[in-house]
Amino acid sequence: MKTIKIIIAGPRGRMGKEAVTLAANTEHFDLVAVIDHKNDGMMLSDVEGFQSIPNVPVYSNIEKCLQEIKADVLVDLTTPEVGMYHTKTALNYNVRPVVGTTGFSKQDLEELEQICQEKELGCIIAPNFAIGAVLMMKFSQMAAKYFADVEIIELHHDQKLDAPSGTAVKTAEMISTAREVRKQGHPNEKETITGARGADFDGMRIHSVRLPGLIAHQQVLFGSDGQSLTIRHDSYNRASFMSGVKVAVETVMKNNTFVYGLENILE
Repeated sequence: MKTIKIIIAGPRGRMGKEAVTLAANTEHFDLVAVIDHKNDGMMLSDVEGFQSIPNVPVYSNIEKCLQEIKADVLVDLTTPEVGMYHTKTALNYNVRPVVGTTGFSKQDLEELEQICQEKELGCIIAPNFAIGAVLMMKFSQMAAKYFADVEIIELHHDQKLDAPSGTAVKTAEMISTAREVRKQGHPNEKETITGARGADFDGMRIHSVRLPGLIAHQQVLFGSDGQSLTIRHDSYNRASFMSGVKVAVETVMKNNTFVYGLENILE
């Protein structure tokens, strides 16, 4: 298999560290640079925690990085605002983005899709890279054909910035393709404390939990007369996401289109 030259944005984050390890330990991956708002001009091996990763320069400016380093794929694991800028810049330099940052707006996604169409360049944005989480979303979409009443509970660590999570929003979007818009619960229901019923997405409810000790967890609860169905996925560490990152990097090299959601590239 042809070697894929990779730049990772956000290497010191929890996901970023796992992605660096993945790139360094995958035979046909070549980590050629990282983008970090600190440590500009250093080598990654000089940064604490990365002493075993040789010959990888650190850049703070993505344009300078892309001007000086030849790369095939940018893996971005930063924040929505920075991730949007990085993704657009990478596409302008004909580098294919694989983005694990959540929190992009509908307008952001539409803009990126338009750029990909104009450039005829692949880009994959995945709210969740865990294969099990993608299956959870697909199974929920299937179940929604038979269970119209559904609530989503997503649970994450207390340092997560966006709520609801990208996975929860993507799950709701997928369910909505199989479920007619309808208001759930009693028609005269009233919140005695604002927000008690969670966010409203086409009548289904999404609840966000943020607690230390959690990583990434989600359950989708379906209810009907006399029965219920719960579909749940748990990620206990960030390594659980790396199988999806690997698949996305390999797939984006073959695609010339915009893809939102890992479920669209899994067979």
